Amino acid sequence: MITMAGIETLSFEEAVARIAAADDFQELGERHAYRKWAKLVHPDTVGAAHRAAATNAFAKLADLYKGKTAGPVLQGRRRCYRMDRVQASGDLAELYVDGDVLVKVPRDPADNDLMETEATALRRLWSEGDPKFRPYAPRLIESFVVEDQQRRRRRVNVLARQAGMISLAEVGRASRDPRDVAWMWRRLLTALGWAHRAGVTHGAVLEEHVLIHPEQHGLVLVDWCYAGHRPAAIVKARVSDYPPEVRNDRLAGPATDIYMATGLMARLIGPRMPAEMRRFAAGCMYDAPRMRPQDAWALLGEFDELINRLYGPRKFRPFVP
Repeated sequence: MITMAGIETLSFEEAVARIAAADDFQELGERHAYRKWAKLVHPDTVGAAHRAAATNAFAKLADLYKGKTAGPVLQGRRRCYRMDRVQASGDLAELYVDGDVLVKVPRDPADNDLMETEATALRRLWSEGDPKFRPYAPRLIESFVVEDQQRRRRRVNVLARQAGMISLAEVGRASRDPRDVAWMWRRLLTALGWAHRAGVTHGAVLEEHVLIHPEQHGLVLVDWCYAGHRPAAIVKARVSDYPPEVRNDRLAGPATDIYMATGLMARLIGPRMPAEMRRFAAGCMYDAPRMRPQDAWALLGEFDELINRLYGPRKFRPFVP
């Protein structure tokens, strides 16, 4: 507990740190000390450089005063991030919602290298990929290292939140009309073509890593932790969905992503896939990567021709998950 006089001697940074570390208002002092704490960290009393940190500290202070249990707060380079609500549990990490961002924290510090792989891949996409295709991948806000009470260090990635989107894992493996899957297939090939032109292989094109916006027909490819030509890990629960070069040699390239994307779309359509589309898919899933298509954008052109032959000119079809 800090005395009233002690509170008055704290700097803004010290006050923010004390509030972030507190689990109960009693750790900060008597209840009548609230006004002094609030004055120290109120967003209107600090400059623009500290406003985000002040906003987070002031919100947590209010929760502590009201007796609410607040989650941990992580101090990033840009601002503090609150970890009150879990959005999802990924393959490697927990994803917490904080306003318009997701805070991705690995469960095991041994996976820090995979988090760094994701940050590197997203930076490269933003710096070297065509800017008009950026909506196909999440925006990296920042990446930083935190240390817990056991002195274990974790790399945290903060990503722009994809509002209104669901993963294809949530859509499920029920057999879908090929015309409903066609727009997803097209957008997935577009996303992969963009990434490959920037020199980035995703390496794990699976249901849980593809988000769609059902009403707007948007698509975002997420979880770039497995990116690269020599992936450091695979999703063990989904090993049967990987091509032989990954399972046997831990090698990946554009043909790997095309194989996995095709397998994903084939699983969504199931037995409803027309024979001509099945032949198209089979040509993308040969065991030898050199026999598969290597250019996702060229493949997109072939896919469009196939869809036109099967169903005529493209029409917007409302999608119900």
